[in-house]
Amino acid sequence: MYARPYLTRRVGPRTSASSAGCLRLGLAAAMVAFAVISYLGSKQFNPVTGEDQYVSLSQEQEIAMGLQAAPEMAAQFGGLEPDSAYQAAVDAIGGALVDESLAASAGYPFEFYVLADTQTVNAFALPGGPVFVTRALVDRMETEGQLAGVLAHEIVHVLARHSAEQIAQTQLTEGITGAVVVATYDPENPSSAQLAQMALLVGQLVNMKFGREDEIQSDEIGLRVMSETGYDPRAMIRVMQILAEANPAGPPEFFSTHPNPENRIQRIEQAVLALYPNGVPTSLIP
Repeated sequence: MYARPYLTRRVGPRTSASSAGCLRLGLAAAMVAFAVISYLGSKQFNPVTGEDQYVSLSQEQEIAMGLQAAPEMAAQFGGLEPDSAYQAAVDAIGGALVDESLAASAGYPFEFYVLADTQTVNAFALPGGPVFVTRALVDRMETEGQLAGVLAHEIVHVLARHSAEQIAQTQLTEGITGAVVVATYDPENPSSAQLAQMALLVGQLVNMKFGREDEIQSDEIGLRVMSETGYDPRAMIRVMQILAEANPAGPPEFFSTHPNPENRIQRIEQAVLALYPNGVPTSLIP
C-alpha cells in the first residue's frame, strides 16, 4: 500500500531533471540558431580583398569606434612621441601610401600616430583608420621602404575590415560555445564544467587562427599598396627579419594571432614573385 507514494517520490525528481535537460538543450539550440543566422546575415563583398566576408559593423561604426578608442590606446603605450620629426616622417610615408594606392578611394580617414614607447616593437591599426607605430619599431627600421611596409600592412587591416570581421567571428564563436556550455553543464556532475571550459578554449583557438590568416592577407595586399606608391615590396622581407630578431623567444605559432616571421617571409617572397614575375623594377624605393 506504500508502493505508489514511494514510486511517486522516485519518479518526480527524475522527471524534473529530464525537463531541465530538455530546457537546456532547447535554449542551446536557440542560441546556436541566433548566432548562425546573425553571422550569415552580415555577409558583404570586399573589393579590396576580392572576397565575401562577414562583418557586424558598418563603415561609419568602424570609424566611430576607432576614433573613440584612439586616445586610450595611445595612453597604454606612454602617449604620443614628443619628437615631432618622428611624427612628420610617419605622416609623410603614411599619407603617400593612402593617397597613391587603392586606399585612396576606400573612404577611411586614415591618421598615423607615433607612440612614445621605446621598448615595445609593435604597430597596429584600429577600426576605421587610426594607425599606430611605436618609436621602438621606427628606430629599428633601416630604410624608408621598411617603414612603408609596416604602415602598408596596417592600412590593409583597415581596408580589409579585419577588426569588423573578427568581431563578427567572435560573436559567432561565443554564441556557439555559450550554447555548448548551456547544453553540457550539469551542476550535479562536476566533470561537465571541464567540457564547458574545453568548448571555450576551442573557440579561442579558432579565433586565433582567423587572426593569423588576416596577418598573411595584410602582408600580401600590403605589398601591392607599397608598390603602387613606389616602394620596393621586398623591403618587407627585412621587416620580418627585424621582427624575428626583436622577439626571438615568441610563443608557438599555433597559440599566437601572428604567424612566425620566418613563415611569413616565404609567403612574402611568393607574393612578390606573383606581383612582379619579370623582376622588381629598379625604380622602386628600397
